Amino acid sequence: MTDRALFSLAFALAAPFWALLILAPGRRWTDRIAASPLPMVPVIGVYLALAIPVFPQLWAAVSHPDLVGFQRLLALGGGAGAIWAQLIAWDLFLGQWMYREARDLGIHPLVMGPLLVLTILLSPVGVLLFLCLRGTLRHRTGQRPSAIPN
Repeated sequence: MTDRALFSLAFALAAPFWALLILAPGRRWTDRIAASPLPMVPVIGVYLALAIPVFPQLWAAVSHPDLVGFQRLLALGGGAGAIWAQLIAWDLFLGQWMYREARDLGIHPLVMGPLLVLTILLSPVGVLLFLCLRGTLRHRTGQRPSAIPN
């Protein structure tokens, strides 16, 4: 499979799980999937398929991070694809955690849906807004924060 195809496959593998979290909240199947690390495994497989061929460049970029090293890595199809797959897997992990936390806190799905979409697109912004909402709700209810993530 080409780097381009693997790049596209990374999100395609995660998209059905995102769809469940956003469009079918509260369903038993969705709750079970949100509690499992297994949805990330295929995306991690794509990551490995892209990262292994460029491992020397990847290792150089992450073990001695600097902008030029990352620019070199991202210039490689496999390097950019590996970083993309890593991002997709991490975002899905965050989305699953946010979903479970929201269910525990009773946050309405119409509030969480847009936050999860924002997390898909710009995860730091989505997560930050969710953390603000979570903190506000916990403060109002007097709940102690749980470990991040569960």
